[in-house]
Amino acid sequence: MTPNPIARLVSKAAPASFRANAVPASGPASGESIFVKRSFFPAVFPAVFRAGVPAAAMLLALSACAPGYYRHLPSGPAAYKSIPPEAGAADRKAFLIAPGDQLTLKVMGEDDLSLDKVVVDNSGAIQVPLAGEVMVEGHSPGEVTKTIADLLRTKGLRNPQVALNISEPVSRTVSVEGQVTKAGVYAITPDTTLLSAVALAESPTRVAKLDDVVVLRIRNGERLAARFDLDRIRHGLDEDPQILPGDTVVVGFSQVKSGYRDLLQASNLIYNLFTRF
Repeated sequence: MTPNPIARLVSKAAPASFRANAVPASGPASGESIFVKRSFFPAVFPAVFRAGVPAAAMLLALSACAPGYYRHLPSGPAAYKSIPPEAGAADRKAFLIAPGDQLTLKVMGEDDLSLDKVVVDNSGAIQVPLAGEVMVEGHSPGEVTKTIADLLRTKGLRNPQVALNISEPVSRTVSVEGQVTKAGVYAITPDTTLLSAVALAESPTRVAKLDDVVVLRIRNGERLAARFDLDRIRHGLDEDPQILPGDTVVVGFSQVKSGYRDLLQASNLIYNLFTRF
């Protein structure tokens, strides 16, 4: 039977004084005897611990020197000047009626004037029975409803009751990247915030740097960016900024968390190795 290589190595490497105070033990697979000193574990694990302390200190030192690609970006209160908690009037247009949106139009008591499906054309208009062409791009459903009602009234319809809704909006998305469980492009609504955008990507990973979450946005051809602390937002200490179509969210990477995780994995490996004897 082939001897256990670890057992053979320990037996050969052990000094005479070690073997003199040792007790025999059987290898886990081969059945051969090896020597295990009674004081082996108390001697080994303090040494492992002493080795781990400077290693952890080194991890902290390295993290301080880690490149911060987004450190120059505004953070804290300054971040909300670039990416405000609530979108302004200009930004809210991203959620208004746009070419490609599918609408439904109901005129009470007038089935011939109602439309179960009408798609906004590339010019931003729809064709409404009796009212003709109506420009809808950049307007809210409520504004278009009033416009159509006024047009129908001028065509002789008395007190028209009109309801218009967006039944299937054209895709409005956000890209979520970095240290999230499932990076990708996700559809959003006017209620989507930074927290909910990260949740769409199935939340941050264990090595995510929660105080280094960046939102990138293009407004009128200008590239805007700001850095947020997701943990403070979660605890209600900072406001949760609104996410707009076309935004990109990047969740940072924590070298400290990653190094600590690797250190724990190495410690478990050492522990499992020695507990074999």
